[in-house]
Amino acid sequence: MRITHVEVYPVRVPLVPQRRMLSALGRHEVSDYVLVRVLTDDGIEGAGEATVMPRWSGETMWGAAALLEQMFGPAVIGCDPSDIHEINRRLDALAVGNPFAKAAIEMACWDIRGRAAGRPVFELLGGACRDRRFRCRFSLGAYEPARAAEIAAERVVAGFTTIKVKVGGAASDDIARVRAVRAAVGSQVELVVDANGGWDTETAIAALAELSDCRLSLVEQPTPREDYTGLARVRAACGLLILADESCFELGQARELVAHSACDAITVYPGKNAGIEKSRAIVEFAAAHGVPCTIGSNLELDVATAAMAHLVVACPNIAVERIPGDALGPAYHEFSIAKNPLLIEGPWVTAPSGPGLGVDVDWALVRRSAP
Repeated sequence: MRITHVEVYPVRVPLVPQRRMLSALGRHEVSDYVLVRVLTDDGIEGAGEATVMPRWSGETMWGAAALLEQMFGPAVIGCDPSDIHEINRRLDALAVGNPFAKAAIEMACWDIRGRAAGRPVFELLGGACRDRRFRCRFSLGAYEPARAAEIAAERVVAGFTTIKVKVGGAASDDIARVRAVRAAVGSQVELVVDANGGWDTETAIAALAELSDCRLSLVEQPTPREDYTGLARVRAACGLLILADESCFELGQARELVAHSACDAITVYPGKNAGIEKSRAIVEFAAAHGVPCTIGSNLELDVATAAMAHLVVACPNIAVERIPGDALGPAYHEFSIAKNPLLIEGPWVTAPSGPGLGVDVDWALVRRSAP
């Protein structure tokens, strides 16, 4: 089997008003992403998704679409889609970075591989090590305290047991928001904060000290992504579990986190890590060094969220039972681009059991949703 065509589709999907995100990275109200359709000479095809966001990886919908059409797509024509190593080698030989665009091609190849074998991707990754249905936390934007408290209380009623509050702005505002949420959800709900790298080291240490009465379970990316020394200082000073996210796009960065003793856990997901295989490599490296991982999100649509779910189900060191992650992206959007949307029930996500990624894209709807 060989790849014959790669089709590229920019797509625009608004977020539902009550789920529009506000964080240290700015506002996210509309998702301008790219879907790819990889076709083969025996009629089997696969879908991939580039969940691009310029404030996150520097990639845009327009740039990713051009790169996929002009470079990445042509580079894999004639390649065996089951040869993931060769797919990644070809993509990496053409351009540094651009992880989400690369991931779109790579996850489409996993989709093809699974459909050809009649097996879900998690089986190709070694089989299920946990139930296909797993619990996520709720990610709460950096809203005004009263609004944040209201939404958090609603989510607890809906079954969420972990609430992640976005911080990373003015420390006084962040502290007020977190305290309001803690008061609203009570003492039994796990409370996490995520600064998205928006605090500097001293601000993080001071703010977390002020929040000691809020009994935080975990702190996600309190310092800028490249500051491993600062992240380690926060970890040593605050006595809280530190989750690294923006600091770990690549395996080499996971090595830096371990070398600096900078974190207690690492967030992975295929888009950020340039594909399922590279995410798994980080997870396995972390496991060898006693560092658990969890799943993260860039508010993906169904295709990329399915890739995330397969990774969770197959990787023992993605410890979602202890460190709930984020895989609820489709529920944040006004509509699904899939004919068979992922099953998301409150905090619960179920990895598809069908062949490949288990998501059948409605390509006619995708075309109608072009920006």
